[in-house]
Amino acid sequence: MATTSSVLPPLPLPDGVTEDYIDCTPSCGLNFHILKAGKPGQPLILFAHGYPELAYSWRKVLPAVAEAGYLCVAPDQRGYGRTTGWPQRSFEDTELAEYALTNLVRDLVCLVYNLGYTKVHSIVGHDFGAVSSAMAALMRPDMFLSTVHMSHPYHPPSAPPLDSVKGGTDIHTDLAALSLPRKHYKWYNSSAPAAKEWDTPPQGLEAFLRGYFHLKSADWERNEPCPLETWTADQLAKMPEYYIMRRDQTMPTMVQENMVGEDACRTEKWLGKEEMETYCAEWKRTGFQGALNWYRAQTVGVKDNRKAAGDMWLFAGKKIEVPVAFISGSKDWGNYQQPGALQGYENENWVKKGMFRGATLIEGAGHWVQQEQPEAVIRAILKFLKTL
Repeated sequence: MATTSSVLPPLPLPDGVTEDYIDCTPSCGLNFHILKAGKPGQPLILFAHGYPELAYSWRKVLPAVAEAGYLCVAPDQRGYGRTTGWPQRSFEDTELAEYALTNLVRDLVCLVYNLGYTKVHSIVGHDFGAVSSAMAALMRPDMFLSTVHMSHPYHPPSAPPLDSVKGGTDIHTDLAALSLPRKHYKWYNSSAPAAKEWDTPPQGLEAFLRGYFHLKSADWERNEPCPLETWTADQLAKMPEYYIMRRDQTMPTMVQENMVGEDACRTEKWLGKEEMETYCAEWKRTGFQGALNWYRAQTVGVKDNRKAAGDMWLFAGKKIEVPVAFISGSKDWGNYQQPGALQGYENENWVKKGMFRGATLIEGAGHWVQQEQPEAVIRAILKFLKTL
């Protein structure tokens, strides 16, 4: 059942892309805002966005994939954009179980049914959306028949901890103990002050987000990613500060310090002023806390996230059993932030033998690959779809 809203101004969308609302409040409680291209009845492809993005980040990809004979749908996920129905609570009052990955997949299942489908030909996800796409395929391979992960390689659910196993390395303690004390960005995004600092950066939201997009793109010449050997503090510290921050930094101060001497206008060739204004308007309206709750629910060691993390023990030892591909920018450190994850697609304990259809690293792109190099991403997606 679709509903519409006349309260918010329409998004500036390219030809062939429209927006709509899909009312799933009787099931998962959400009224999904979606972007769509293509005709109902054609095979369904879902596109899941990352952080701090929106369904809007797929605007350049949807029309071309739809022209190949698919109905393409990109929702604003729980905590994001124009999708409503998720509780807008303070940091202290948030119930993290609402942000369990099982709930993330439940949201997608409800959306699929309300779109009039019971099968998804493929689910394509970028960044946090790659987690959505991987978990959907892992948990419901009967519904999500193939999956594409972009910029965030798959890592399987962990096994339940054993009471007899004591000690072990605390990566956050080890990072803080470095000669230049550091902290992991996921830990920072899980902290109580993070949302307010994202909401009210001293340089202004537009300059902050422009800088954040710049630093993680191919336009920042210092992005020279390489594989990390181990999940240890000394190895993680090789990554840029947008991943492994200095202990005293906020995300806005990290951006401000690293943007000194940089030409932020370089990113306007793929993220124009009107497009950036759209992102800013949406984030000013919603704030960042809802989206940041996903970090809190998945980050090891965060208080009160045991229920959200523990749900994934249901899937301990399970592997992806449907066709999967990986697409990313060659200048994206996200390819290596989890040591060994990119190679894990060849691990038969992670992905069923014969199901991995290869990795495509796109030149001239960093983390925001579908915005930086949309034509190359479209080619890679269509190439994968032809293998199904």
